[in-house]
Amino acid sequence: MAHEIKIGLAGYGLAGSVFHAPLIGAVPRLRLAAVASGRHEQIARDLPGVAAVAGIGDLLSDPAIDLVVVASPTALHFDHAKAVLLAGKHVVVDKPLAVTSQQADELIAMAMAQQRVLTVFQNRRWDGDFLTVRRCIDEGSLGEVNYYEAHFDRFRPQIKEGWRELPQPGSGILYDLGAHLIDQALHLFDMPRAVTADILAQRDAARVEDYFHIVLDYGQRRVVLHAATLVAAPGPRFLIHGSAGSFVKYGMDGQEDALKRGQRPCDENWGRDELEFDGELTPAGGVPRTIETERGAYQRFYEKLAECLLDSAAPPVDARNARDGLLIIEAARRSATARRTAELA
Repeated sequence: MAHEIKIGLAGYGLAGSVFHAPLIGAVPRLRLAAVASGRHEQIARDLPGVAAVAGIGDLLSDPAIDLVVVASPTALHFDHAKAVLLAGKHVVVDKPLAVTSQQADELIAMAMAQQRVLTVFQNRRWDGDFLTVRRCIDEGSLGEVNYYEAHFDRFRPQIKEGWRELPQPGSGILYDLGAHLIDQALHLFDMPRAVTADILAQRDAARVEDYFHIVLDYGQRRVVLHAATLVAAPGPRFLIHGSAGSFVKYGMDGQEDALKRGQRPCDENWGRDELEFDGELTPAGGVPRTIETERGAYQRFYEKLAECLLDSAAPPVDARNARDGLLIIEAARRSATARRTAELA
């Protein structure tokens, strides 16, 4: 049995350089062997000893590579993941898994036929604030949740260069931040029965949507997912009401910014939240109390991946969850276009 998984990384933009390469490097039983990108000088500086190759084909033809991480633009996820599976290798796809649920279903069926692992990098399941929310719900501190609201509020009035701002499949804020918020909601509550959405471009020069407001219908429970790029004074990151109390949490998980600063999961204070951003739990009829934020742990995705491949554990993220997220994105688009609620089968 192998004791180490050798990984090829396809793409060295934001996802590849800031998230995947450092997090793979934090897990002893995984080894980043090669990166497919034109940024050879940057790779040599950042990753001494890691080969820089021209394209994904070089990763697929290398018999030493066990798994490929697809960190290319979203429009390429399906084609790249399909090529990896056909090459007989395991694959991690950065979120979202594909552009459509039909593409996702095809990849899932192919992974089963090839007997290879297909999983999706949904790192924000390991945000410290989300882990805290999940703990409060699982422990019953909120009772039966009847209202859940999660925000990505940012102030970015300038259009940044890059494929995410260009009108092409998989671009825009819904596939980017929306994929995170939807995955978190599915992780807590499973599939809703209907979706009502408002999606638009608010910035003057925006060519793709930069705002969404989505309401998921769970019968007596409502889940509100919201993201915008013109919010100078962000509101709560999470606002949750239940039969036994309420929870409110401000501030954004700091792991992304920490990775950009060069910090790593081995650092002493990795994943710790600022004390000022600890959440507040108010029991029904009781006195509010501060809830310490759980430590964020993006590295857990790759630790679980190693356990999956080397110890026969479950994948860190079930690809079917990612397919369900795409079903909701598709329903949200139908809803926004028709200006009416979209039912889910």
